[in-house]
Amino acid sequence: MQYKDKKSLHLTKILGEIITKVREKKGISVNKLANEYGLNDSNLGKIEKALIECKFVTLWRIAEALDLKLSELIKMIEDELGEDFTLIDI
Repeated sequence: MQYKDKKSLHLTKILGEIITKVREKKGISVNKLANEYGLNDSNLGKIEKALIECKFVTLWRIAEALDLKLSELIKMIEDELGEDFTLIDI
């Protein structure tokens, strides 16, 4: 894995869980989502399982493929993480 700390791993896990939940709620398989929207199905599966971090452009594509605005997806992630979550210790 490419994680440098536990906070990054936690964020990546939450992201994967949310993507999976929204995708499954819409009744779309990983392969179908990837193939219809120009995503790499292997990487999408790894993102959902928190095995790799997601690039910004890929996150935007995933949001659009799930018929969400990027800001809506980010809000879901923020809500799940809670107000106190930070990646940087200050």
